[in-house]
Amino acid sequence: MPIKIAVLKEIAEGERRVAIDPSVAERLDKLGASISIQTQAGTASGFPDEKYEKAQIAASIKDTLQNADITLKVQPPTLAEVDDIPDGTLLISFIQAHSNKALVERLANKNITTLAMELVPRITRAQAMDALSSQATVAGYKATLIAAQLAPKLFPMLTTAAGTLRPAKVVIIGAGVAGLQAIATARRLGAQVEAYDIRPDAKEQVESLGAKLIDTGVNAAGEGGYARELTDEEKQQQAEALAKHLTKADAVVSTAAIPGRPAPKIITQSMVEAMPAGSVIVDLAAETGGNCELTQPGKTIEHAGVVISGPLNLASQAPLHASEMYAKNLLNLLSLFIVDGEINMDLEDAVIDGCLLTHQGHVHHEPTRTLLGISPSAEKEDTAPVIEETNVDQPMFLAQPENGEADDLKRINGIGPVLEAKLHELGIFHFKQIAEFTDEDIARIDQFLNFKGRIQREEWVSQAKKIVGDE
Repeated sequence: MPIKIAVLKEIAEGERRVAIDPSVAERLDKLGASISIQTQAGTASGFPDEKYEKAQIAASIKDTLQNADITLKVQPPTLAEVDDIPDGTLLISFIQAHSNKALVERLANKNITTLAMELVPRITRAQAMDALSSQATVAGYKATLIAAQLAPKLFPMLTTAAGTLRPAKVVIIGAGVAGLQAIATARRLGAQVEAYDIRPDAKEQVESLGAKLIDTGVNAAGEGGYARELTDEEKQQQAEALAKHLTKADAVVSTAAIPGRPAPKIITQSMVEAMPAGSVIVDLAAETGGNCELTQPGKTIEHAGVVISGPLNLASQAPLHASEMYAKNLLNLLSLFIVDGEINMDLEDAVIDGCLLTHQGHVHHEPTRTLLGISPSAEKEDTAPVIEETNVDQPMFLAQPENGEADDLKRINGIGPVLEAKLHELGIFHFKQIAEFTDEDIARIDQFLNFKGRIQREEWVSQAKKIVGDE
């Protein structure tokens, strides 16, 4: 009997996306899956029921979920939707676990295996599954269009019979995926663009799009491509540098975010009051509190002559393309473990382990457990994959950690407490050791611990090099 994949209609207010588009439904059919889609699930995205030729259209949520093995969604399910999902099955969706403790606990209690799309690790192999990035692309584009619409002046320089109009000056805060798309869109609209980002590696990306990076003198590179939180002294330094540029800005698009935490406050009330009358701020971080102190999520307000917009769920404003990209993210993730029409999930896979939120009745994702204060039903060591040693001679590296302190090797995706202890037994205590692994080192460790290519598969060396470089 083929795997049954259920696709629910989104019921969150204003949500127009759908988890699967017709082309991906067809590709899942070729993987040996049976697709059941709730009626009108894709209508708001531009995909009426008749477009899903390879899917069965179900009249209700209960019909859609009947005998389902996998449930796909965009927005976090409501508790009522979770109650309808069959116990012991698989759910793939955005969950926003950091602010949904009741939902996470309900999923665990129903023994639902949950892959949270916001937790897909930022590693090279997972780029095609990175839904945060795909949806941020849409949000960055739309935010810039909102800024252009709200601004009292045109973005491009125009030479007319009535004289020359100078181009608008736009500042983009944050040069992640959304910020880079905002830069590119503002440039295409003809604006002069400056970008603000406290990660040093952002300079080359910003300049490649024709914008200029504001130099603050602060280096706040963090894990996973995100900026870390700043110290009070660093906040003051960056604020002073940014404030000078905001006094000349016609429009600001702010995109700075830290996963699982409130958005950093970057634009203060005093900065807003020093901006030119008629200037505009579009705060993409409004959903997590906003980068501007005055942002009101979901509203557009005016303060001291400055318009401040806090739009929510911008990706849903371009639902067709946003759904197409999200569907391909899901397809690439599903392709990791749907083999010959069967679910064969490798929990040791760095991508699966990174986004596995709940499994076998407990919260698997340790950072979420810690953040929400959830007690696991079993210790992580109890559920960690067994490491089988072989008869191969044990490879040895350093005998003791340098200066008596070992690095937290668990920062590398794929290394948990059990494996970290095993690496310590081999004399591996520091990221720089892993960053300097030779092919021979990898082969020896791989053979001794029977890893079957795990070090290469989870990209330990490149992860370690990035950590060492950032430090």
